[in-house]
Parts: sequence; structure tokens; C-alpha cells
Amino acid sequence: MNDIEYAKSLLKDDKTCILVKGDVVYQSDKRGIAPLLYFLNNNIDLNGFSIADRIIGKAAALLCIQAGIKEVFGEVMSIKGKEELDKRNIPNSCVTLTEMIINRKGDDICPMEKTVKDIDDSLEAYKALDEKVKSLMK
Repeated sequence: MNDIEYAKSLLKDDKTCILVKGDVVYQSDKRGIAPLLYFLNNNIDLNGFSIADRIIGKAAALLCIQAGIKEVFGEVMSIKGKEELDKRNIPNSCVTLTEMIINRKGDDICPMEKTVKDIDDSLEAYKALDEKVKSLMK
């Protein structure tokens, strides 16, 4: 079983994000982009990892790019997220491709997606998303 297939097989129950590279596996039950921000903020090297996540929007896709993820699977993936991965030739797949990622209330676009709406650079996106999360936590 390759890395992405193994990651997908572990994405169940309360797990929201699985990262696999060979024998190294990281799992998270945190929602949204929190797992990816945690790894990036703690300088955990994800270069060459494959990721299976519940939701991959443009925000998560740009964080995957910044982290050096080599392959991406999302149970749900936005068209904009897929476009960002495709532009960089990062293999990706999903169960459901959707127009946009909506917020948890279901009444608007996800605030993380709004944050990166006009951003295509992964480092700029990472900085903007990190600031947005910090401001929401205050």
C-alpha cells in the first residue's frame, strides 16, 4: 500500500487529518486547517508526505503546498483547492468536488477561504491564515 492509500485508510472515526511518509504517520482530530498550521508553526518537516483530510479547500491546498506535501486526498475538495494543486502538478483526488467550502454554520463561505481568496503564493497564504486564526482566537 502506498502512502496516500495508507493515509486514506486511517481517515476514519474521529480523525480529520492523516499524514504519511513511509513509516512516519501523523494523525489529528483537530478541525479545519488547524493540523496543517500546527505542523508548519512547529517546523515539522512534511516535505514528501501524503495527506488525507476531511476537507481540502484553497486554504488547505496552499498550506499543503507550503509544507511540501507530495499528494493530497480530500473527502471534500473545492474547485479552487484542486486548481492550486493542479497548477503545481501535485497529484490529488477526492470523493466530492464542490464549488466552495462553507463555514460551520452553513450560511457563508469559510473564513479561511475568504482569507486566501486573492492569494496564490503559499507563503503569503500561510502568513495570512496564521494571522486570521490568531485574530479569531482573541
